[in-house]
Amino acid sequence: MPFAYYDKLSRARQRIYRKSDAIETLGIPPGLALGGAIAAIAYALRREHRTSAQSACQSLVDALVEGYRVPAVRVKVLLRRPADDYGELHGLYEPEEDGARACITLWMRTAQKKQVVAFKTFLRTLIHEVCHHLDYELFALEETFHTEGFYKRESTLVSALLGQFAAHPDFLPPGSD
Repeated sequence: MPFAYYDKLSRARQRIYRKSDAIETLGIPPGLALGGAIAAIAYALRREHRTSAQSACQSLVDALVEGYRVPAVRVKVLLRRPADDYGELHGLYEPEEDGARACITLWMRTAQKKQVVAFKTFLRTLIHEVCHHLDYELFALEETFHTEGFYKRESTLVSALLGQFAAHPDFLPPGSD
């Protein structure tokens, strides 16, 4: 069932929406073992180290886009989320434009309490933005919409990554260090 905004889309955009909605799964590309990359993100967040978090996120994204055989995307991790009357911005995907590489921006800390974002929330946000990139580059969609299929793709990929993380020798459950 389409989300409420579907009815306000043009017929052409509804077609793109339906195409996106029909793609429901997204696994880790074959042969990639990413538990270590996920562990590096978790470690950087526990240490509240922005540059390490950015480097770890970039490594994970580089491996994923190489595995999917799509163009690279730059990752920026900034300190505090921007906020306005509508709430906080968790992540932002900016597609390639005028030769500039696509960019994903994430924030490490919440806007209000300035606390480090929980690891799983941070990872899900990163993968959410990666899924926008894949909509354009892997699935050749003219637009990227938040459809049920989009959220299912995001969830299947996050679940697969967390599975590899839990099996990694550097896995430390939250609060164990």
